[in-house]
Amino acid sequence: MALTKVGSGVIQDDAVGIANLGATGTASSTTFLRGDNAWASAAAGLNSVQTFTATGTWTKPAGITKVIVEVMGAGGGGGGGNVSKGAGGGGGGYSKKFLDVSNTTTATCTIGAAGAGGASNAAGSAGGLSNFVELVGSGGWSDVQGLGGSGGAPTGGNGGAGGAASGGDLQIDGGCGGVPNENNVGGGTFWTPQHYSLSGSPNPPTAGTGYGGGGEGSRGTVGYGGAAGLVGLILVWEYK
Repeated sequence: MALTKVGSGVIQDDAVGIANLGATGTASSTTFLRGDNAWASAAAGLNSVQTFTATGTWTKPAGITKVIVEVMGAGGGGGGGNVSKGAGGGGGGYSKKFLDVSNTTTATCTIGAAGAGGASNAAGSAGGLSNFVELVGSGGWSDVQGLGGSGGAPTGGNGGAGGAASGGDLQIDGGCGGVPNENNVGGGTFWTPQHYSLSGSPNPPTAGTGYGGGGEGSRGTVGYGGAAGLVGLILVWEYK
């Protein structure tokens, strides 16, 4: 290595070669040398997104250290009619959480099933729980979950309660089914507005859109059933 004298001091006139550093990892145009003498990826920010509409396993991609998880519970089914309209089902709960997954390898993604609509003069079924649970690792974070909405009662009864949310930095419980004068309204969620049929003829009623919404109660009477709720969802936003 060549040296140049400047005044009373001596400075280097070229850089230390990479081969002389003795650092771990691989030097390249996309890595930088960290303070612990290891080469690490210079890429940062959002890298990828995984979407779960059916129960499965989330596996951490290479290089991912942080995630933002969004969990939506399923909606309850609407009640069936008899002497009057059935009540709407409740919407599912929604949780959003930032997680450090440096020490997590996999997680279970459970997706809540939609609650079935009730037959004539029968209550709708409750929607299922959605949650994101560490499977392999030692991250130590709590489960992120949204409970499903309750089913609507038959024949002018109460709307289904909205599902509770837990484990998130942001938690929004589902909306209850039914409102005054239009008791068959399906409960809304973070992703799905309240909804109901404008006509008394649909049987079953028109389904909502999106994820986690409660099913409409029957607008008809004898022989008319309620609509099913909407399925849950999990989104995993993956960051380096």
